[in-house]
Amino acid sequence: MAKQSTQYSCQQCGSVYPKWVGRCSGCDGWNTLVEEVIERGRGGAPSGAGGGAGGAVAMRVTDVAEDKQARMPIGIGEFDRVLGGGLVVGGVALVGGDPGVGKSTLLLQALASLASKGARCLYVTAEESAGQTAARARRLGASSDNLLVLAENDLSVIESVIADVKPVALVIDSVQTVHSPSLDSAAGTVSQLRDVAARVVDRSKRSGVATFLVGHVTKDGMLAGPKVLEHLVDTVLAFEGERGHSFRTLRAQKNRFGSATEVGVFEMTGEGMREVPNPSALFLAERPCDVAGSVIAATGEGSRSMLVEVQALVGPFTAGSARRTATGVDGARLAMILAVLERKCGLALAGADVFVNIAGGARIEEPAIDLPIALAIASSLRNCAIDAGVVAFGEIGLAGEVRSVPRAASRLSEAAAMGYKRAIAPRSAEALEVPGIEVVAVRSIDEAMAVCF
Repeated sequence: MAKQSTQYSCQQCGSVYPKWVGRCSGCDGWNTLVEEVIERGRGGAPSGAGGGAGGAVAMRVTDVAEDKQARMPIGIGEFDRVLGGGLVVGGVALVGGDPGVGKSTLLLQALASLASKGARCLYVTAEESAGQTAARARRLGASSDNLLVLAENDLSVIESVIADVKPVALVIDSVQTVHSPSLDSAAGTVSQLRDVAARVVDRSKRSGVATFLVGHVTKDGMLAGPKVLEHLVDTVLAFEGERGHSFRTLRAQKNRFGSATEVGVFEMTGEGMREVPNPSALFLAERPCDVAGSVIAATGEGSRSMLVEVQALVGPFTAGSARRTATGVDGARLAMILAVLERKCGLALAGADVFVNIAGGARIEEPAIDLPIALAIASSLRNCAIDAGVVAFGEIGLAGEVRSVPRAASRLSEAAAMGYKRAIAPRSAEALEVPGIEVVAVRSIDEAMAVCF
């Protein structure tokens, strides 16, 4: 008979302790430990812990046949782009995002698109009733005889229905609210998340069901639960959006079957999520003309290049501590750029409030945004507008140098297609010839400001 014992697991980072402590040493969280029952096999070895499995033979990598990953295009271009071309049969994707950002809406539309092509799909809702999900489907125009809905949070019942229905694609919304009856702990705890995710992944691989798991996020924007949850799945997607903006971005943070840097852009409408095939035109639609502190940045996310407007405002000098506010970019990166501008370019910014914003609610994480931010701050400080036909991109080093960034040709092509005539870029882009746009190569931030002002 299997022996039972208990352990204490941190609900934030998954660290395990033999007895209760007030503070977790793994994440410094207080009162985050919860007791859970663990089952061990004979001899004290954890159940399923390898060791002694007969018949296992190591093979030369050259003798192993390659798995052919069959894909199913969803039919939503931006979604397919982020996934790397469509769903992979037997693949499991974890989709996280803030409450109300539109995760359930997007996935319901994705299943409806597959169902319209004749594929049987199952939407498991553990948070809403079947009637609520059906009402949303009708509002989105996502009704189909091939789209089935199940309102259930018991994993054993869900597995039984999956075996009966045999869906091609499956959504479980959400993994934190599904519980495994084999464990005594509550749904959403570390032990439950590990068990539920492991069983769903195993079933998906064995039956060839393409599965989406909806995951909650913490107040810091990180996926809730232990990190092992992200390791178990094949793809991790983050659905992001600023409150007050209708635009949403779907980012791949991990993808075993494609690029992990792709971004899809959507717009939230009354009829659901609408894909945006040309984000540049969307983000620049309301740009003011001849205004100080506005610079167009050529960014590159995955295989896509798009233009966004960087806005900066340098406030009056105050006697107290200056404010540094960044929206859409990393605040630590803004602090570094301000230090370089003060030390290497002689700009007096020590006592001034500085605000930087990416217009339209976009969020840019790549270092190519450094040069546009620096130029926008200098433009606002000098109250001198930069030519409206200029775009910029480049990383700034601590010595004030402008460093190269990847996919320069793609950025220039996007800028030329949008009607821009001049690009301030690193020296590595000097040899590129793109019709319709002049490339001004600069070595340092000083040279870039000399060109602009």
